[in-house]
Amino acid sequence: MIRSTLAHLHIAALSHAGMSGKNNEDRYAVSSFQLSHEDARPAVLAIVADGIGGHRAGEVAAELAVNYITMGVGESNAKRPSKILETAIHDASQAISSHSAGRAEEEGMGATCACAWIIENKLYTAYVGDSRIYLLRGKVIQRLSIDHTWVQEAFEKGIITPEQMREHPNLHVIRRYLGGLKLPDVDFRMRIDNEESNEESENNQGFHLEPGDTILLCTDGLTDLVWDDEIAKIIRSKKDLKQSAETLVNLANTRGGHDNITVVLMSMPRLDETDKKKGFLGWLLGE
Repeated sequence: MIRSTLAHLHIAALSHAGMSGKNNEDRYAVSSFQLSHEDARPAVLAIVADGIGGHRAGEVAAELAVNYITMGVGESNAKRPSKILETAIHDASQAISSHSAGRAEEEGMGATCACAWIIENKLYTAYVGDSRIYLLRGKVIQRLSIDHTWVQEAFEKGIITPEQMREHPNLHVIRRYLGGLKLPDVDFRMRIDNEESNEESENNQGFHLEPGDTILLCTDGLTDLVWDDEIAKIIRSKKDLKQSAETLVNLANTRGGHDNITVVLMSMPRLDETDKKKGFLGWLLGE
């Protein structure tokens, strides 16, 4: 792919250390591309990573995750998006593991990652850990990703209820992360309907986004303190994505801000916006 300075989506992103006084171990990146010199279709890749490990090791791991995934996808031909994302995430995991080897202060460091790759109007996702991906369509918010946590597994097995999940002592025990000795199992389930099977969710890759659809990527510093319905109401009530991102982060901080908070918002332009710019391609080219 070829780097581009103009994205075909509306984008806003914000990261905050929170109110606990800890370092910000979250990292994010949003990159825009043209598929090739011969193929002018636009693409945007967004990544959110939440670092794990003390003494600044978490932020190093998150930085490596974002950089390696961005590089792996950016250097690809975009022809097999899910395979490209998986390879890039595995490369990032190996880089983190290699970096921490022999460094006692960075032993055990790792990171979660949530990736959304939008090629024209098709959405591809991949994730490891408990950073989340949401789709907002109209007034409905849908959590596309499934947390790789102890409480999520316990809920799926019927051991605990949704209400018990929020306050459970194992809330932050994650089952998958980048940086371990074994390559993580990258999750491609895109849960459009909560009644879907895992296979059906995986088959949603390449999901067609509609004008006005918004994708949210965020770390658990947001979702621990702000509920899904509140997230939807805030995003739909603000005049633009920048204001939405600021309001979400501020609300999490008002409620304690016990962790780092990162949000990335991407929205497909609405039909009236593209009409004013002589259609989709004209809007993209700034005509």
